[in-house]
This record gives sequence, C-alpha cells and structure tokens, in this order.
Amino acid sequence: MAFRRFLRGRVEWDRLESVARAIAERYGEDEVRIEFLEADNWLSTPCVVNERWFVKIITEQNSLVHALLTTGRNIGAFTSGTEGFFDHFGTAYGMAEHEFEATKKLREIGINAPEPIEAFEFEDLGVLVLEYLPEFRTLNELSDSEALAYAPDLFESLATMHDNSLAHGDLRGENVLIANNTLYFIDATNVKASGLADARSYDLACGLAALEPLIGAGPAVDAALESYRVDELLAAQDFLDFINMRPDHDFEAGVVKGEIEKRAA
Repeated sequence: MAFRRFLRGRVEWDRLESVARAIAERYGEDEVRIEFLEADNWLSTPCVVNERWFVKIITEQNSLVHALLTTGRNIGAFTSGTEGFFDHFGTAYGMAEHEFEATKKLREIGINAPEPIEAFEFEDLGVLVLEYLPEFRTLNELSDSEALAYAPDLFESLATMHDNSLAHGDLRGENVLIANNTLYFIDATNVKASGLADARSYDLACGLAALEPLIGAGPAVDAALESYRVDELLAAQDFLDFINMRPDHDFEAGVVKGEIEKRAA
C-alpha cells in the first residue's frame, strides 16, 4: 500500500495549499477554495480552484509512472506489428507543458477542449491550469442513444486531428467529455512524429473500442466510416487486440474485427 501511494505521487496537503495560493496570486484572487475530484488517477492530483480553474498537480512520481506506462504501451505496439510510437517526458513540468501545448493545438484546429490557461513549475511540481467545465459527463456515462448520436462527431473530430498531423494517443471514454451538448477532448498524450501514421490507426481503434460497449460494433464501424475509409479501418484493426488487453478498455475486439471485415468484403 505504501508503494502504491508512492507511485501515485500524492501531494501533501501543505504543498497543495501552497500551489493553490500561487495560483490565486498569479490570477489576482484574494481567497482560495480547493475541491479535489474523485479520480483513480496515477498521473496527477486533479482539483478545482475557486470553481474557476481545473488544475492538475504533477509530481516526479507521476512522471515515473508515465514512463512505466509508456514502456508498456510501446511493448503493446510492438505486439501489433509496429514500432512503439508513445513518448515520455523527462520531468513533471514537462508533462504539464506538453498537455498545455497539446490542448492549445487541438483548439487551434477547431477541436473542442478546455481552454488552456497556463503550465508552470512550482518547486519540483508541474502545474497545469485549464478552464473548468462545471457540468459535464464522460462518454461512458451517456445513454446508448446519446452515444449513438455523438459517435459521428467523435470520429469527425479524430479525423480533423489526423488531417492536421496530430494524434490523441489515449482516447477512451474518460477522456471524452460532453458539456453544453458538445464533445470535449482531454488528456492527449505524447506521440513521436515518426510514428504518427500508426498513432492515427491506434486512435481510430481506440474510438471503436470506446463506442462498441455503448452502441454495438456495427453502428460504431458505420459511424467511423462517415470520416474514414475502409482501408483505414483495416489498418486500425491491427491494434484492437492490444487495446483489449488494457484495463481501461472492455469491448468485443473480435466482433469489431468482424464488422470491419464485412465492410471490406
């Protein structure tokens, strides 16, 4: 248990207060109110400050866990017949800075994402400050009919990323938010430029994996085909078995493959 706490990189309360005070000072706030979000998160301590900012506080232990996860994902990519395309950050601040820049790039190409306010280093911590969306649901929390309605928008957004030489790299239900009847994308990870083509296929496979439990394999594939060609889905299916081994995805990989093969026949 102590080792798990170490890996999670929990931040002591007095340090959290110091970070919150630093944010208040940076943005001219006289008082500080911190609300911690209930999340089983190994990569940051997420909280809301003054009901205005969503803040991720990242420790060096979080950076270590990211390195371990990156290694595991690259091994999984190897098993899918490709070189590993996930990349790691050297420091906690590097993680915060990347997510800030990735979120900014998404918004620049028209993808909905919380407005990135700032990434800064506080002592040995990385701090990411984003717009706070007070009322949202994740993709996993939608009803089946709602998920079906949003499915084409999800793949259209992915295609827009890919057409602009970007990839998400960690698409799953928890990283797609619905607020004000709009899809928002969060938590894009670091992908090597040399592996962008494979990362796009991986993104597409992750989209199918996220939607299959909600709307079924056939409708998920049909929604994807509104933005992607059949040959692109065939390339994506190479990653389905690897994604199915991840603990944060639970779907019928064989059924999705079968639906893709039907469209390709």
